[in-house]
Amino acid sequence: MNSWAVIAAGAVLAGYAAVSRKLSTTAVSGPMVFVACGLAVGPLGLDLVDRARDAEVTRALLESALSLLLFCGAVAVRRRDLRRERALPVRLLAAGLPLTMALGWLVAWALLPGLGLWELAVVAIALAPTDAALGQRAVSDRRVPALVRHGLDVESGLNDGVALPFFLLALAAAAGGEHGHQGPLAAFFLALVASSAIGLAAGLLGARALGASAARGWSTPGWRQILVLTVPATAYALCAVVDGSGFIGAWTAGLAFGAVRRGTARAPGSDVPREGGAPSEIEFTDRLGEVLTALAFLVFGAVILGPTLEHADWRTVLYAVLSLTVVRAVPVALALAGSGLRAPTTAYIGWFGPRGLASLVFGLIAFEEGLPGADLVSRVIVVTVALSVCAHGASAAFLGARYGAWYADALRRDPGLRENAPAR
Repeated sequence: MNSWAVIAAGAVLAGYAAVSRKLSTTAVSGPMVFVACGLAVGPLGLDLVDRARDAEVTRALLESALSLLLFCGAVAVRRRDLRRERALPVRLLAAGLPLTMALGWLVAWALLPGLGLWELAVVAIALAPTDAALGQRAVSDRRVPALVRHGLDVESGLNDGVALPFFLLALAAAAGGEHGHQGPLAAFFLALVASSAIGLAAGLLGARALGASAARGWSTPGWRQILVLTVPATAYALCAVVDGSGFIGAWTAGLAFGAVRRGTARAPGSDVPREGGAPSEIEFTDRLGEVLTALAFLVFGAVILGPTLEHADWRTVLYAVLSLTVVRAVPVALALAGSGLRAPTTAYIGWFGPRGLASLVFGLIAFEEGLPGADLVSRVIVVTVALSVCAHGASAAFLGARYGAWYADALRRDPGLRENAPAR
């Protein structure tokens, strides 16, 4: 990547940081800004970056951002978030996510001729996880009931990790074990079993080391933040050594790290909030993940989206539209049946299922694996993410206000409204 590209990226980050609060009150989201600026500096604009020239940088950036987001999202999830209030996140993950994959496969089969059974599965699974970065306003708007905000937040923090084993299995099956690719059984063991074990061990040991150091006063708060960053990095690297999945390693490391640190919330020197939220030691890792995610969307617009738009056809666009609407909304409605939630709440949850970084990385992996139909698979994923960036970013503030107004009115009429149940 040339020096002018780095300068442009720095200028975009600085500019957005300077007006971020102002933009938060508008229909323009951060990802929309970064993707648009990416288009401006890419081959369709200033031509400062190119997919062929900067392939390694692109992949490293996307994978690093996803690894940190997987880790931080898993750290923040608490077991009681999954148990309480009729387990809204469990419904979305255990029922909604598999149904989304299945319906996505069915729609892909009807609209994307030329792809085999497993290539269709790769598309459906890659577009099943939601992205917290694109749906941030939906989970931060205080007018939206806490039950819904926290449910969406937990779902987005876990569903990409849950979808990963299915994606890797479908990818291995699509490759057919040829040209050095792992077969489905080997992929299952290395990705799910070996990588999970490595991640859990890294998270456990990292949390124990951090806790012991903090309790004895051996470390400064700043270096504890650095220690935390080494946990997902080490887990990812160890999984790569055994040909496993670094993403699953980072995700399970986050689950273990968060569980152990919350368990030591009352230890001397602990930085864990007493109410059991995410440990404050992950703040640096979380912020770094946000910066890398912003750069990832910038690179997405520059080196991936521009060239893809030149080859998009009506089938690709139609699948993207259906993926963000019907393929998300119908499984959510089925998953929430019997939960007692009103129709506007189900519709709000059904709409805010944005597709983002995880889908992009899955698509990049599928493209680089050289699968049959890899170009079409990648194109569908890219168009869907681009449409999600625009649609979910532009609608978040407006729909949050509308839904919040409905909730306030409904609560006045019915104080026992199911949505009013405490989420924590």
